[in-house]
Amino acid sequence: MEREREAAAAAQVPRPIRRRTYVRREHDIAHQRLFNDYFAKKPRWGPTVFHRRFRMRRDLFLRIIQTLEALDEYFQYWEDGVGRSGLTSLQKCMFALRKLAYGTTTDMFDEYLHVGETTGRECLMNFCRGVAEAYSDIYLRRPAAEDFQALMHMHEMAHGFPGMLWSIDCMHWEWKNCPTAWRGQFTSAYKGSHPTMILETIADHRLWIWHAYFVVAGSNNDNNVLNSSNLLADQCRGPGPAIEFTANRRQYHMGYYLAYGIYPRWLVFVKTISYPIGDRRVLFAARQEAARKDVGDDECGSSSSTATPPVARGLPMGFNEVIARQTSMRSQQDHAQLMNDMIEDVWKRNHH
Repeated sequence: MEREREAAAAAQVPRPIRRRTYVRREHDIAHQRLFNDYFAKKPRWGPTVFHRRFRMRRDLFLRIIQTLEALDEYFQYWEDGVGRSGLTSLQKCMFALRKLAYGTTTDMFDEYLHVGETTGRECLMNFCRGVAEAYSDIYLRRPAAEDFQALMHMHEMAHGFPGMLWSIDCMHWEWKNCPTAWRGQFTSAYKGSHPTMILETIADHRLWIWHAYFVVAGSNNDNNVLNSSNLLADQCRGPGPAIEFTANRRQYHMGYYLAYGIYPRWLVFVKTISYPIGDRRVLFAARQEAARKDVGDDECGSSSSTATPPVARGLPMGFNEVIARQTSMRSQQDHAQLMNDMIEDVWKRNHH
């Protein structure tokens, strides 16, 4: 009975009414200030400063805004029921770009752009979703046989490496807000005392990224990441295009990636030589390292590399065939033969 009386007495006590605080934001004035700073005919801060601050060229940013305006009504200008001006597409996209470039708190740019915390979070989410929807068919697609052919031709003409597909590398991204319980598996003594996540990427001569594999614990190395990624899955299972190239008058049926020393001695990797002995090996090491860093200019000429669409199969490739292709891909003997042929081929190309 006593507890019931206490509960009834507590229910009669009026609860405080918490009203939402209204902040008067002048969106039109903030838009005009932003326009005068970066987008006017004579802006206060020119294209060079814009590129340094936002990690993007100004004309590219404006093209993205036009695409998002046509794709999503969220980025179109509107007024509320009482006629107050809302945020423009320039303000919304600028907030998202600053958030991505600097990684600061959501209300960091409220004083300059007059974008609240909740609205800023919506801007960032819609911006990322809109960019992915608008450009995924171009920049997030899987390469076709025509792409492989163009890539091998470009790299052979630019660097003198027939059959080269891409350069492969891994990098560590510092995870500032890593939970304490996860710090051990995301920290590597080789990379310092801060937790990191590993990003595996492959890129071509134009710095076009064709593959990205992210969110691997920083305590791993490049070989561990390679074993868990799906980079070589198509070559093992057979749906990838058939690739042929000639090196030192020897025919090969599998493209390769330029890599550095930590990667395994597989047929799909052409690695540099750490301590080259002899003129041929010294030249090859210099050319390989320059090509891996995408140093060089495009040239014109014919290519000895070809890529054709995969042969249509009535049934999927069997388990034994997959194991056979994987064994061939990891053959150290074939890797040694490819390295010798590439050394001779690079030497002949530079010493006619």
